[in-house]
Amino acid sequence: MAGMSKEKWFSLSLAQQLGNIGSEVGRAAKWQGRDEASFWGAVGRALELFELSQADRRWSLRRLELDRGREVFADAVLGGKEYKSNLKDLEKYFMLFALRSSLN
Repeated sequence: MAGMSKEKWFSLSLAQQLGNIGSEVGRAAKWQGRDEASFWGAVGRALELFELSQADRRWSLRRLELDRGREVFADAVLGGKEYKSNLKDLEKYFMLFALRSSLN
């Protein structure tokens, strides 16, 4: 999804957007503690995708959920101290959206 335009991102369903965020969460989980550059690259991309979804006006009624998802993701990246979150569990959560979007 790197380099995807805002218009293209906004054409995706919420499930597709969250599934794509999940892909970056999974990449971050894969590289955490193994390759710092790859880890932080995936974290940055996930945060960019969160920002795009948060800017999508279609989800204005879901903004609080998107904000909380980003907050929990950031917590997991920083060690899970606030919410006891971790990237592996978040990957499972977000990948359910990828599965959902593939059923359409």
